Amino acid sequence: MMIAEKEFFDALESRLDASDVKKLIDSTVGVAGLGGLGSNIAMMLARTGIGRLVIADDDIVELTNIHRQAYPLDSVGKRKVDAVADEIARINPWCEVERHFVRFDRDSVSIFSGCDVVCEAFDGAQDKIALIESLSAMGRTVVSGNGMAGKGPANTIVTKKVGDSIYICGDGVSDVGTDGSLMPSRVMVCAAHQANAVVRIILGMEP
Repeated sequence: MMIAEKEFFDALESRLDASDVKKLIDSTVGVAGLGGLGSNIAMMLARTGIGRLVIADDDIVELTNIHRQAYPLDSVGKRKVDAVADEIARINPWCEVERHFVRFDRDSVSIFSGCDVVCEAFDGAQDKIALIESLSAMGRTVVSGNGMAGKGPANTIVTKKVGDSIYICGDGVSDVGTDGSLMPSRVMVCAAHQANAVVRIILGMEP
């Protein structure tokens, strides 16, 4: 079944305010890291009507990723940036996806310079810190994930503003190294917090 662009956005506006949809279409969001957080964040933002996504990761989809990351089985072996772009094309082909198959460092942060908001979705603490510091220095708003491992209750995962342009989503405590598991439901709760924070920022609903 072929869906026309107008049909897609008319359907979206039937569930969201038309002026909000316009703001979302006109926005550009970066997603740094396409694992359990980033892959799900990207899919949620595409469904919400974000007009342009800048995605970055240097990894390949592995079988151990499937239980919590937004990839089907036939994505195993693909570059994550390509697999995410392929899935978004099936969800919202009018969302422009700019992909970067790169290992993040402070020199590559410029790929997010045109973004209104950037989601930090890395695994390593040092990468998280480096990205947040670099983006903050550029004046970009950052939504970061921190603490979604284990089997704890979903309600301990929250969104907090911790600086002029920094938001942290998670429980701030749990880590797979100590909690020993990455439950898909809990990872996705945190990803949803990040995606929701992005939407609220774009719509001017966050201070």
